[in-house]
Amino acid sequence: MPLIASVSGIRGVVGDGLDAAVLVRYTAAFAGWLRQTEDRPTVVVGRDGRDTGEVCARIVTATLQASGCDVVDGGLATTPSVAMGVLKHEASGAIILSASHNPAEWNALKLLGPSSAFLTPEEGGEVLKMAEQEPAAYAVGHKEVGSYVQDDLLPYHIEKILALNLIDPEAIRARGFRVVVDGINSVGAFAIPALLRELGVSDIEVLNGEVNGQFAHNPEPLPHNVTGIMERVKASGADLGVVVDPDADRLAFVEDGGAFFGEELTQVVAADFVLGHTPGPIVTNLSSSRAMDDIAAKHGQESHRAAVGEINVVQEMRRVGAIVGGEGAGGVILPKLHYGRDALVGVALTLQYLAESGKALSEIRAGYPAYHIAKHKLPLAGLDAKTLLASLAESYEAAPEARVSTVDGVKVDLPEGWVHVRTSNTEPIVRVYAEAETAAGADALAERFKRELVEA
Repeated sequence: MPLIASVSGIRGVVGDGLDAAVLVRYTAAFAGWLRQTEDRPTVVVGRDGRDTGEVCARIVTATLQASGCDVVDGGLATTPSVAMGVLKHEASGAIILSASHNPAEWNALKLLGPSSAFLTPEEGGEVLKMAEQEPAAYAVGHKEVGSYVQDDLLPYHIEKILALNLIDPEAIRARGFRVVVDGINSVGAFAIPALLRELGVSDIEVLNGEVNGQFAHNPEPLPHNVTGIMERVKASGADLGVVVDPDADRLAFVEDGGAFFGEELTQVVAADFVLGHTPGPIVTNLSSSRAMDDIAAKHGQESHRAAVGEINVVQEMRRVGAIVGGEGAGGVILPKLHYGRDALVGVALTLQYLAESGKALSEIRAGYPAYHIAKHKLPLAGLDAKTLLASLAESYEAAPEARVSTVDGVKVDLPEGWVHVRTSNTEPIVRVYAEAETAAGADALAERFKRELVEA
């Protein structure tokens, strides 16, 4: 399995593309890149609950020290907690060991810069170029070896969420919420309950709460993967189910009654709440639901689109001065906290919305447009994706009813919905996402475009 290097990190299957030598090479290159502007960079390191995480972290932290960096080891930590750790320690950057929603055999290096956001494509490209050199090129003498300390990053993360002027734990406590959490056997299993307790939620049930990296189900927070929590929310009469991926940067909800609220609506409900308090533009990616545009229009604000990939959304948010943004895969970005997807702040904003409105999540959903998204995949094996996407764009540019964007793959807006076809940043596949007013319509659009790609 080849390594996948993109704006989302350097990913691979452990022992089949990702090994100790690869970890040393890319970690040393990152250290070398940081040392171009700072003699003694501080780097925060954290990892999700994968069973390869601890050994990979030891390799990474030692390589950073041997490359002249001081290390703050956050141990088991959510991706957004590591980002907050960069701000806490005024660090030069961070390395997160997590392959996000990929299966347990995967792991990855996710690289953050001094602002706590992911490296830009240009910065990441520089690191990848430096990785072509021998790791020894970045080694230092014995007097320059970096220091090592450990720090639990979660308390600071939660403290800063509670300090947001949008959040009132007493109002949340007064609602007496009952919440079920699917911890997917990783860091969300302890981070989300810890946040909930500080927000005043005392009735908490955790499913898949043992942090052992043996994911109880496919870790991508999609409805067919989380039937267990859906059933439990319904049976227990809980107000809310919280679903995260292994590093807790993605978030989905199960609403009262057990229906899947949907990862596409996570950023919608967060934006709806934030815009109700603070006017300003919002940003999402090209693969996200039209519901984000509708929410912006509801509040009289502008909605902007960026290429898929967290850093692409962040760069557009900075450009337009967005007050909230995210990605339809369950990512919420609140710049007042930090420029990164954060499941914890998404939970806090949603509970505050429920507390202030007095509504159930199902009632809030009933007020949103009824869109349906189909998310399909095609394996890249044997496909020349670049040529096929160019051919697809050309065929639809001639259609009078279609609006075509080639900012990121090919997105085609049609009267009956839209389709976005692009190569994945995290897997060796082509993603085919489609949205329409019915589930059947969305699936039909996705199948149509898959068929056109295969026939091409």
